[in-house]
Amino acid sequence: MREEYMRKDRSDELRPEYGREELGQGVRGKYIESYRKGTNLVLLSPDVARAFPTEEAVNDALRSLIDIAKKSVGITGRSAGHANKPHAD
Repeated sequence: MREEYMRKDRSDELRPEYGREELGQGVRGKYIESYRKGTNLVLLSPDVARAFPTEEAVNDALRSLIDIAKKSVGITGRSAGHANKPHAD
Protein backbone atom coordinates (compact mmCIF):
# COMPACT_ATOMS: atom_id res chain seq x y z
CA MET A 1 0.00 0.00 0.00
CA ARG A 2 1.35 3.39 -0.90
CA GLU A 3 2.47 5.63 1.91
CA GLU A 4 0.00 8.47 1.28
CA TYR A 5 -2.91 6.06 1.74
CA MET A 6 -1.48 4.63 4.93
CA ARG A 7 -1.42 7.91 6.83
CA LYS A 8 -4.55 8.72 8.82
CA ASP A 9 -6.17 11.85 7.45
CA ARG A 10 -7.99 13.62 10.29
CA SER A 11 -10.09 15.70 7.86
CA ASP A 12 -12.38 12.73 7.12
CA GLU A 13 -13.49 12.22 10.72
CA LEU A 14 -16.99 13.18 11.88
CA ARG A 15 -17.10 16.82 12.89
CA PRO A 16 -18.24 17.60 16.43
CA GLU A 17 -21.28 19.55 15.18
CA TYR A 18 -22.68 16.36 13.64
CA GLY A 19 -24.12 13.82 15.99
CA ARG A 20 -24.11 10.17 14.94
CA GLU A 21 -27.83 9.97 15.66
CA GLU A 22 -28.47 12.73 13.08
CA LEU A 23 -27.01 10.62 10.31
CA GLY A 24 -29.66 7.94 10.53
CA GLN A 25 -29.19 4.22 10.59
CA GLY A 26 -27.00 2.58 7.98
CA VAL A 27 -28.32 -0.19 5.80
CA ARG A 28 -26.19 -3.31 5.73
CA GLY A 29 -25.77 -4.76 2.26
CA LYS A 30 -27.46 -1.81 0.56
CA TYR A 31 -25.50 -2.27 -2.67
CA ILE A 32 -25.02 -6.04 -2.68
CA GLU A 33 -27.55 -6.68 -5.45
CA SER A 34 -25.88 -4.27 -7.87
CA TYR A 35 -22.53 -5.83 -6.91
CA ARG A 36 -23.84 -9.30 -7.67
CA LYS A 37 -25.21 -8.11 -11.01
CA GLY A 38 -21.72 -7.31 -12.16
CA THR A 39 -21.05 -3.76 -11.10
CA ASN A 40 -17.31 -3.54 -11.10
CA LEU A 41 -15.60 -0.48 -9.73
CA VAL A 42 -11.85 -0.18 -9.98
CA LEU A 43 -9.43 2.40 -8.69
CA LEU A 44 -7.14 3.71 -11.41
CA SER A 45 -3.61 4.76 -10.63
CA PRO A 46 -3.15 8.52 -11.00
CA ASP A 47 -1.07 8.20 -14.19
CA VAL A 48 -3.69 5.96 -15.81
CA ALA A 49 -6.51 8.29 -14.73
CA ARG A 50 -4.71 11.21 -16.39
CA ALA A 51 -4.44 9.26 -19.65
CA PHE A 52 -8.05 8.01 -19.50
CA PRO A 53 -10.04 10.65 -17.58
CA THR A 54 -13.55 9.34 -18.31
CA GLU A 55 -15.41 6.06 -18.09
CA GLU A 56 -15.87 6.15 -21.86
CA ALA A 57 -12.13 6.61 -22.46
CA VAL A 58 -11.28 3.65 -20.22
CA ASN A 59 -13.87 1.40 -21.86
CA ASP A 60 -12.80 2.41 -25.38
CA ALA A 61 -9.16 1.66 -24.57
CA LEU A 62 -9.99 -1.72 -23.04
CA ARG A 63 -12.22 -2.66 -25.98
CA SER A 64 -9.36 -1.81 -28.35
CA LEU A 65 -7.05 -4.01 -26.33
CA ILE A 66 -9.59 -6.85 -26.45
CA ASP A 67 -9.82 -6.50 -30.24
CA ILE A 68 -6.04 -6.58 -30.60
CA ALA A 69 -5.82 -9.65 -28.36
CA LYS A 70 -8.51 -11.46 -30.36
CA LYS A 71 -6.79 -10.65 -33.64
CA SER A 72 -3.40 -11.77 -32.39
CA VAL A 73 -4.82 -15.10 -31.22
CA GLY A 74 -6.62 -15.53 -34.55
CA ILE A 75 -3.39 -15.15 -36.55
CA THR A 76 -1.81 -18.31 -35.17
CA GLY A 77 -5.01 -20.24 -34.75
CA ARG A 78 -3.89 -21.25 -31.26
CA SER A 79 -5.70 -20.23 -28.13
CA ALA A 80 -3.86 -18.70 -25.21
CA GLY A 81 -2.53 -21.10 -22.62
CA HIS A 82 -1.47 -23.88 -25.02
CA ALA A 83 2.28 -24.16 -25.08
CA ASN A 84 4.12 -26.00 -27.81
CA LYS A 85 4.63 -29.53 -26.61
CA PRO A 86 7.31 -31.78 -28.06
CA HIS A 87 5.98 -34.63 -30.18
CA ALA A 88 6.73 -38.17 -29.08
CA ASP A 89 8.46 -40.07 -31.92
